Amino acid sequence: MSLSNVIFAIILIVALGFFTRSARRLIRWLKIGRPEVRTDHPNTRTGNLLAIGIAQTKILRDPIGGMMHALVFWGFCVLGLGTMEIMIQGLVTGFSYSWILPSFLYLPYVISQELFAVFVLIPVSFLLYRRLVIKPARFRNDPVHGGDAVFILSMIGALMVSLLLLFAMEIRTGAPTDGRVISHLLASLFSGVSPVTAHVIARSAWWFHAVLILYFLNHLPGSKHLHVLTSLINVWFSNTSGPGTVGAMRPMDLEAENAEQFGASDVEHLSWKNLLDGYSCTECGRCTAVCPANITGKALSPRMIVVKTRARLTEKAQLLDLMQGAEPTTEQVAVLDHKLLDGWITEEELWACTSCRACVVECPVSIDQLDIINELRRDLMLMESRFPEELQPALQSLERNGSPWAFSPTDRTSWAEGLDVPTMAELAARDEQPDILFWVGCMGSFDDRAKKITVAFARILQAANVKFAILGQEESCHGDPARRMGNEYLYQILAKGVIETLDGYKVKTIVTFCPHCFHQMGKEFPDLGGHYDVIHHTEYIEQLLNEGRVPLETEHGQRLKVAYHDSCYLGRYNDVYDAPRNTLKKALPIIDLVEPVRTKSRGLCCGAGGGRMWMEENVGKRVNVERSEELLATGADQIAVACPFCMTMITDGVTGAGSNVPVLDISEVVASRLLASHA
Repeated sequence: MSLSNVIFAIILIVALGFFTRSARRLIRWLKIGRPEVRTDHPNTRTGNLLAIGIAQTKILRDPIGGMMHALVFWGFCVLGLGTMEIMIQGLVTGFSYSWILPSFLYLPYVISQELFAVFVLIPVSFLLYRRLVIKPARFRNDPVHGGDAVFILSMIGALMVSLLLLFAMEIRTGAPTDGRVISHLLASLFSGVSPVTAHVIARSAWWFHAVLILYFLNHLPGSKHLHVLTSLINVWFSNTSGPGTVGAMRPMDLEAENAEQFGASDVEHLSWKNLLDGYSCTECGRCTAVCPANITGKALSPRMIVVKTRARLTEKAQLLDLMQGAEPTTEQVAVLDHKLLDGWITEEELWACTSCRACVVECPVSIDQLDIINELRRDLMLMESRFPEELQPALQSLERNGSPWAFSPTDRTSWAEGLDVPTMAELAARDEQPDILFWVGCMGSFDDRAKKITVAFARILQAANVKFAILGQEESCHGDPARRMGNEYLYQILAKGVIETLDGYKVKTIVTFCPHCFHQMGKEFPDLGGHYDVIHHTEYIEQLLNEGRVPLETEHGQRLKVAYHDSCYLGRYNDVYDAPRNTLKKALPIIDLVEPVRTKSRGLCCGAGGGRMWMEENVGKRVNVERSEELLATGADQIAVACPFCMTMITDGVTGAGSNVPVLDISEVVASRLLASHA
């Protein structure tokens, strides 16, 4: 072993030692969080890793910047093989994979190294240009990145340049080209360099490249680019795309013995996976760029929620390491009391969230920003009774009347007068069972505008000869608004009451036009023992239309241009995008279906979710106005929705914009086309 090998071996051992110490520290800090099982359904998790992590499907939602980042990632994956070769060369002079690989494998490897070095260098140059010159909106006045992103990109660029220089100089020393076309072309630029000088430059490039790799490895644990090491791990452990129910809030055992904390006020109340999300955040800002609250000028930034969680973990964990079990000093007590909630993240940020999941869907490394927000809200509500004053009437009404509005349960069937709609109790008395239970919901029962949707859907069911029933006065809110506000206790009381009623009638299939009811009863009730086949009315109407059971007028009339607004709880929570559109096209054969700028999984929230339906919007532009302006910009003659919350918000937004474009639920569109004999 030469002196050079010995020196490199020492450098390698020291570098790996420092990295191991940093990695062990980060793992130890994760253990501050609550335990949580994230090893179930390994096949699904591995599929997520391959699709989201390796194939980069989510980052490619941004066609330009996403492709640039994907090329850098794929380049690093391929160049990782070359990095291993370089490390071995530092220990064994002259080592080459050609020693162990047959030529038909070695030649593609050699070509891949220079090819992917270029593939990485080009996007790195573009990303530097974009950050320093173009400066996209999410990077302007960025409180997060500082110069670290530029430093890292510059370091990656230097690694690629040194690698290509190494290849070129090796050729100048007389080494065989081995298919290195790019390196041969670069070597021609140095035609005046002698073989001896080329050897010196090659060795210098080798040392620069090898040492820079080891520095890069040790820079990452303390950098925002820690995600280079943790993002693939995070994707495998994530549930944002499954396994489990997408969008379902974390179950909470309110009856657990010795339970002293509900929700989270500090990092130890979050799960280790929430903390790993902090490690994995690329700070790209894609989540914040699609957040309806942030877009309209509110304090909330999903990126900062995750960044602040990581910062608080670092602050607290470093102090705990320093204390090592000793009694804290006065200064240390102040740091320990500087909790995540209030100390880092404010109430204003949390209550601005509409729970739309846009941030979660957009995150390229499967971070669940909404889970952190929900846990902090739970603490505010259950531990401190701290919530916006406007929510008090809704919470009180939910507790007293089984509805977020102060209506009597006896009014739940007022919409059905003269329609001859049976109740489950009436059918049970005749020992009959309906094909479906029509779950009307609180808005469909009490809101004057939403009642028209209820009537329209009931008429479609009757025209299609569907045997259905309603619960009538026995129907009660399932508690989803309370849960999204953070009041898990009230939610579970209401949800268990609904489940008891449904099970008492042996209900199997439920159809509802409210996406919040659809999601809650279909996706979150199973955690409490309620298992039902829950169908959204757009899917059910589409099914009836496909079966030819809905008698529609066939006359052609005026050609309508219709814009459809995607509900968050129907789309991003349940992946229902096609059924509403297909139903519109089948009901209106003369339709021109136009899409707003933000549509389907990128659709903008109406602003009513997450309890915002019952809160005033006093900061910035109203979310529903922003969305309504987008829908009106399509030039549509009608706007179609598939959610009573969206109906209220979009109607108000359209009216506020001074427009008279009608806003209709999809069931109303279909009902308007029923044959006169069934209308």
